[in-house]
Amino acid sequence: MTDEYYMQRALEQAQDAAGRDEIPVGAVVVCRDRIIARGHNLTELLNDVTAHAEMQAITAAANHLGGKYLNECTLYVTLEPCVMCAGAIGWAQLGRLVYGASDPKRGYSRYAPQALHPKTQVTSGVLAESCGALVRDFFRHKR
Repeated sequence: MTDEYYMQRALEQAQDAAGRDEIPVGAVVVCRDRIIARGHNLTELLNDVTAHAEMQAITAAANHLGGKYLNECTLYVTLEPCVMCAGAIGWAQLGRLVYGASDPKRGYSRYAPQALHPKTQVTSGVLAESCGALVRDFFRHKR
């Protein structure tokens, strides 16, 4: 499978979030070419500012594997992770991070570019236009 295929699965999660009136960010964790975890923003539903898509997916993946380190896994997320999520990605020692749209206002690369584990490989811009459009449209309808 390709990065685009897995990012499309993350976009499906983001669309689920939008359907729940959550900021449309979705994530999937892949290990050995298999999706082992999915997540989308649940901050409104859970009334929890930490319930980001990445956090949901990382927790589900760790539970699935029975361990806290995800060094053989790839996290696909539709929007560049925030500093909090980048810290969690670093602590989980994810092998690879792939994200769609950049987040110039809140993204980790602006505020904490060293937050990820040193061995984590990063790929950005996968289906960036589709990922970014989903977020832009969501906020356009909110205003």
